[in-house]
Parts: sequence; structure tokens; C-alpha cells
Amino acid sequence: MTKQKVTLALLAVLVLGLSAGCKKKIPPPPPAAPAPLPENAPAAKPTIAYFSAEPTTVTVGQPSSLRWSVTDATSVTIDNGIGEVSPNGRRGVYPNATTTYHLTATGAGGTSTADATITVSSPPPPAPAQNAPQPTIQDILAKQVQDIHFEYDKSDIRGEDQAILQGDASALKTIFQMDANFIVTIEGHCDERGSAEYNLALGDRRAAATKDALISLGVPGDKLKTVSFGKERPLCTEAMEECYARNRRAHFSAAQ
Repeated sequence: MTKQKVTLALLAVLVLGLSAGCKKKIPPPPPAAPAPLPENAPAAKPTIAYFSAEPTTVTVGQPSSLRWSVTDATSVTIDNGIGEVSPNGRRGVYPNATTTYHLTATGAGGTSTADATITVSSPPPPAPAQNAPQPTIQDILAKQVQDIHFEYDKSDIRGEDQAILQGDASALKTIFQMDANFIVTIEGHCDERGSAEYNLALGDRRAAATKDALISLGVPGDKLKTVSFGKERPLCTEAMEECYARNRRAHFSAAQ
């Protein structure tokens, strides 16, 4: 083969290669379109994502909360007095006994239901009552029988002491019911002004007036004794009217 023929052959090969490389690539065909749904395809049935109670256990009187979420429903109802509700919601309830709540979701595609149960437990029984100790006669005499006070140089019961006197009568009756042999002494006391002899007599009149008033209120007189201490046993020793007023009294004590 001559040199000219070889050159011509190489040019032919080069032209063929360039022609092949310049050919346009053909894109792949598009994916097929999905087949259309039949005109009479059934509607979706309602979906209940959740229907729950929190907490699930309560005691009588305590609340619980119902929670729910529903899709594809045209009507959502809950029984036990709640009725129709929105597709998503929350409702507080106060069941008195263990109760199961039924949720019904209705739509074009049918009906779905779900339940939520709340267990109601009875409260613990109350702790047994502890009997309080009964007061003794000495307790009643010291705490419930109060002193009767008097005006200066007087022995009559004051109007403001009538309520105290009635309370004393009630407490003394209780004491004598507890012990029929118990005797109470009514002590007459005075302030420091005046002679010892005068105050002994005044204290005696104050004790006697107190006894008579108690008898008129139904306290048995044979259970009451009287004694006068005059000004010998003061509660307060300061020379002032407030102190004197505290010392002018009829005081109650157990008979010796």
C-alpha cells in the first residue's frame, strides 16, 4: 500500500469516529402515569389516633382527663353523659365508680370505636378515733369553775358575772354527778383595804352570796361549804385598783 492510500484510509477512520461521537443521546421515556381511581372508590374509614385517660386510677372525688384525636370523621361522640365532641380534644371527668368511656367516630367510610377505662378506688378508711382522756374532777374544778368578782365593799353578784355563775353551776353539777361525795369550798376574799375583822366578815358575805346564787341554779347546797379568808390570801399585792379588783373574789376549791 502506498503512502497516499494509507493517509486516505486514516482520514476515513477519523471522519467516521467524529460522526459517531456527535450523535444526539436519546432521553429515557417518562414513567407511566398512575392509573386513575375508580369513580366509585370507598371513602376512608375514620381513624382514632388515640383515646386515653390520665390518670387511669383515681379515688372518689378526684378528676381524670380524657384525651382523643380522630381523623376522617364527621361525628365524634363519647358516652356516659359527654355527648358529641370535636375530633381533637380533652375533657375532665369525675367518675364515682370504675367507668369505661366509649368513643364512637362516624364518617363516610364507616364507624370506628375506642374505649378508655378509669378505675375508681375507695379512699382509705379513716384512722380510728382516739378517745380523748376524760377530764378529772380536779381538771373541771381548776379549768371550768371560774372565780366570781365583786365591787369594792360589795357582796352582791354583778350582772356581768351572771354568765360565769351559770357556767360554774353546770360544771359543779358535773362534778357531783361524777362523785356524789365530793365537796366544794367557796372561799370569800377581799382586797387589802379595811381592817382584818371587817374583811373577814365581808369575805363571809361574798362566799354566802355565791353559794345562794348557785343553789338557785340547781346546785345541791349540801355539797357546798363556805369560808372567809378576808384579805389574808391576795392574788396580787400591788397597791392599785386593777390589783384590788382581782383580790375581791369568791374562789372554789376542793374541801379539805
